[in-house]
Amino acid sequence: MEGDGILCLAVDILPTEFSKEASRHFGDILSQFIGTLASSKNIADLPSHLQRACIAHGGALTPLFEYIPRMRNSSSIDSSPNPDSAFQKKYNTLVSLSGHLFDQFLINDALDIIEANGGSFRLVKCEVGQSANVTSYSEVEVGADDLAILNRIIDSLSSVAHSRGKVGHRRKEELSLNVGEISDMAEDNGHSNQRPAILILGAGRVCRPAAEFLASAGSRSSHVLKKWQVSKFEEIEEFKVIVGSLYLKDAEETIEGIPNATAIQLDAMDNASLAKYIPEVQVVLSLLPPSFHTTVANACIEHKKHLVTASYVDDSMLKLDSKAKDAGVTILGEMGLDPGIDHMMAMKMIDQAHVRRGKIKAFNSYCCGLPSPAAANNPLAYKFSWNPAGAIRSGRNSATYKHSGEIIQVDGDGLYDSAVRYRLPDLPAFALEYLPNRNSLVYGDLYGISNEASTIFRATLRYEGFSEIMSTLAKIGLFDTEVHIMLNGDGKRPTFGAFLCELLKCPDTSNSQSQATLMGDAEMVKRIILLGHCKEASMALKTVKTIKFLGLHENKEIPGKCSSAFDVTCFLMEERLAYSSNEQDMVLLHHEIQVEYPDDDDRKPTEIHRATLLEFGRMENGRNVTSMALTVGIPAGIGALLLFQKKIHRTGVIRPLQPEVYEPALDILESYGLKVVETVEIS
Repeated sequence: MEGDGILCLAVDILPTEFSKEASRHFGDILSQFIGTLASSKNIADLPSHLQRACIAHGGALTPLFEYIPRMRNSSSIDSSPNPDSAFQKKYNTLVSLSGHLFDQFLINDALDIIEANGGSFRLVKCEVGQSANVTSYSEVEVGADDLAILNRIIDSLSSVAHSRGKVGHRRKEELSLNVGEISDMAEDNGHSNQRPAILILGAGRVCRPAAEFLASAGSRSSHVLKKWQVSKFEEIEEFKVIVGSLYLKDAEETIEGIPNATAIQLDAMDNASLAKYIPEVQVVLSLLPPSFHTTVANACIEHKKHLVTASYVDDSMLKLDSKAKDAGVTILGEMGLDPGIDHMMAMKMIDQAHVRRGKIKAFNSYCCGLPSPAAANNPLAYKFSWNPAGAIRSGRNSATYKHSGEIIQVDGDGLYDSAVRYRLPDLPAFALEYLPNRNSLVYGDLYGISNEASTIFRATLRYEGFSEIMSTLAKIGLFDTEVHIMLNGDGKRPTFGAFLCELLKCPDTSNSQSQATLMGDAEMVKRIILLGHCKEASMALKTVKTIKFLGLHENKEIPGKCSSAFDVTCFLMEERLAYSSNEQDMVLLHHEIQVEYPDDDDRKPTEIHRATLLEFGRMENGRNVTSMALTVGIPAGIGALLLFQKKIHRTGVIRPLQPEVYEPALDILESYGLKVVETVEIS
């Protein structure tokens, strides 16, 4: 390690990751510089392109890269117990820089200006572009104890940004700069208890994405909203986020690692507890079960605070409409995925068609929460992230829709048998099927298309083959909710295998405790067909594979909490169809509408408009965040933000059906990475 020369660091894994030709290509290019580097002792002797590429020389960083420890030391303040006090400047502002900050060393100029003028800085956010065509983005909190000094720093930074962007400079050197409002630390500290806030009720899976979104939006370092904010909004007023749960520990876990968020213990069914906190905030976001919403809504109306929920607007909430209007309060319901994003996508498409004098002839909507293809690794190609009881019950609901002017009704017992195979035109790799989803006709009224649309259809998507298996399981009796005689009593509990034998009416039940365990696939298939539960052997075999995957044939005692076949099935599904820690879920929402235009229109008379949202779960900061939590929590958070910013003017109980809600909400969703892809086909 001592003496002159070049120290060459080799990453040995590269040759195993890249082809031999690629390794030779790298070596051939690098060899062109080796001679110059080996024969030069001083960095000044190197050609300019090598000087600029030289990060360290003589045991120290070269001048062009001295910004690295400066930025790292600044960033380390964030991990101190009190970063604001560590920054210790009276006047502060947030400066955002975008451009080729590092490869063109523009960041050096910015930091030099700050320090030369006697200011200090703290790195808040840094996103480095990964290619020559992608710019980098940095947010730097700049501070000074003298307002005149801070203004001078801002003027100097603005001059550099202007000079970099003027005609004659190469595009790749352009620097974009945005400066936030200047805050006075002394003034802020004197009014810290008056800082506005949004209260989130609940601490389930959906709450964390909502809390993260709102905490980011309510802080000075909100990069996600910058692009949208510049064109659509004035500067967002800072606010804090409060997460309340019946158990303080749950709220604390929800906000762990989220700056600008506070956890409190709050009983949402206790009026005194609600009265303590609701008057201190501007907006309440309830992510509690629907049964809590009426109580919370009444408290919000009493204290004249706006409310957002992601749940369906039921009759109990609708009854509060006049009361909310009289109080000047907005209760925004159905602000999640389905309902929520589905409303907003639909109304955007419908309103755009109506502006062009079009009429909606057909409206078809499909939505699902599924395992990602890689996680769909069981016979049902389906998994649950919570208790499966609700999902199984929904598969037994009746459905009503309109097709070509005819009202179609599907009985709950026949819902699975009504499934139809389906391929999305723009996502043909997904082998799917759809089932009618409850009463589609009400959406014709909500969207104002009942009189013009001959088809109004909403459906639930599943992977192909799901419904046939579920239909067979239902016919076997595995979804029956009545208390079963074998499970009613305090005596010795039957095994899963014995219970299955009872349902399959096995002829020899004397040794049924072990008979199902020993029964081969062919015997089970024979029993299922003999009982008339399905006609084809191939489908019976798929059902048997599902039964065995769930463990319904096993020689294990059924837990005492199971008193019905439904309980037994839910118990095993919750255990065997759960996501592992590294598996992702998937949300798919697709609208397709057929629009007919007047004959005198210069466009083609009929168009098919499609809008699709496809989102997968993410790994964020070491946490596996489900796509379902993202697509429910973030829209709900957006609703709270819009009410906080007074961008929604309608009062009473509303849904996100109006442009004042869906236009900014869809824009923010896209800024957050939840993009709806729209296409038009002319027929």
